[in-house]
Amino acid sequence: MSTYAFQGPRRGVDRAVLLAHGAGADKDAQALKAVASGLADARVPSLRFDYPYRVAKKRSPDRAPVLDRATRDAAAELAKRSGLPAERLVLGGRSMGGRYCSLIVGDEEVPVPALGLLLLGYPLHPAGQPDRLRVEHFPRLRVPCLFVSGTRDSLAGRDALTQAAKAIKGMVAFHWLESADHGYRPLKASGRTLSDVVAEVAEASVDWITELP
Repeated sequence: MSTYAFQGPRRGVDRAVLLAHGAGADKDAQALKAVASGLADARVPSLRFDYPYRVAKKRSPDRAPVLDRATRDAAAELAKRSGLPAERLVLGGRSMGGRYCSLIVGDEEVPVPALGLLLLGYPLHPAGQPDRLRVEHFPRLRVPCLFVSGTRDSLAGRDALTQAAKAIKGMVAFHWLESADHGYRPLKASGRTLSDVVAEVAEASVDWITELP
């Protein structure tokens, strides 16, 4: 099994996107594949990848230093495959993966340059621990950021996430998925399916990425 999945054109592009998976998924997660497909249609290359624990077929995520290194390595791999400098890469992904992309961009000692951050279901706090906010690096984020979150996300309430993002120095945008939870699953009463929500995620993500200067 390959660690990386590159999709889209390799020449004549001015931006590319890294898509990191969430803790309980892998690079073939439905939302990531939908975003990658939408980007390919817009002639924007993307790179999905598996963290080491997934390559090893383990369920529990690697320790922080390993996740950090793997995210940096994947960003470097995207730069190599797309032929673009780091400053032209949008880094992001689902939940844990998006968070680690934001951590390397907002790192205090060795930050990674980026064109922007795509945060799909940012996990503002651990499950059941709303007081343990994962925002210590937010003041060091100076690139445009898009948060795509469900209005029922138990790891990031709408008011809490909106308030926390005020610390970010870069331009911040939100796209709220009506009735969707952290896994992007909507309420049955909404009349929408998971596929409907994922399609909305892809459309919002591609629109925002292609409009970045």
